[in-house]
Amino acid sequence: MDISRTPAVIANNVDVSYQVLGAGSQSRDETVTGVLSRAKNRAKSQVGTRTIHAVKDVSFTAYKGEAVGLIGRNGSGKSTLLRSVAGLIPPTGGSIYLNGTASLLGVNAALMKNLSGARNIMIGGQALGLTRREVREKFDEIVEFADIGDFINLPMSSYSSGMAARLRFAISTVKVPDILVVDEALATGDAEFKARASARIEEIREGAGTIFLVSHSASQIKSMCTRGLWLDKGHLIMDGPAEEVASAYAKKYPVKKRPAKKAAPAKRLPRPWTTHRSFLKHHKNAPAESMTQPEHFAVGVVFR
Repeated sequence: MDISRTPAVIANNVDVSYQVLGAGSQSRDETVTGVLSRAKNRAKSQVGTRTIHAVKDVSFTAYKGEAVGLIGRNGSGKSTLLRSVAGLIPPTGGSIYLNGTASLLGVNAALMKNLSGARNIMIGGQALGLTRREVREKFDEIVEFADIGDFINLPMSSYSSGMAARLRFAISTVKVPDILVVDEALATGDAEFKARASARIEEIREGAGTIFLVSHSASQIKSMCTRGLWLDKGHLIMDGPAEEVASAYAKKYPVKKRPAKKAAPAKRLPRPWTTHRSFLKHHKNAPAESMTQPEHFAVGVVFR
């Protein structure tokens, strides 16, 4: 541990497992007994369960002022680990220590889809600990950052996923949190919004806040984070500077290029006329200059 900096999050041998209903067991018994047992369970309307061991013996220490990017393939345990950091999923093994309050985009639980964006700004801001006056003072700033225009007065249920993500991010970061967990919230934004979000994350980091960002994009981890954690099948594979971790991940799992679309074959235009064989045979020995005379093309021409 680096004693020259202040730890914000300490994860010590963290394991996270949970049950999934209706998934059945991982292996199927195909014997007569197994088949009859499954038929009996279906007859009793019993629901199978499956245990998912999502995070396996993960340890790290994150410091104040760091932007930590978690990268890995689908099902690697990134989101589950950060939900444990945010206090939404308790670890089944090991321990997590926080120096401050962690929030998963801060206001997700407080926002209501059937209310307008403007109303949700008031609710979300107060959920972060701001007074009504402070929320009103920052209202225009939030609306401008979210860039959703007149939709601010419509219910959030009418928003696209990108618009909703921008508004949640704008509300959540209006107050510098101790520990902010951003789980794929930037995946739906356009380039302009990602640039604004990157600048906002830098502001939070400089204010000694700690950022955790989940992403599948190595380039996003490089540009927005100072440190990287690479998870694979629940295990921590690599922990180090964001540039090094993202480059190692990109080398292991290069982005597959889509095959170039084959150019459509050029359409053959119908020939406006064909030359009669007898005409060619008759004039095959004719001087070239005589073939340019109009009268030579008046005979033996068949139009389509």
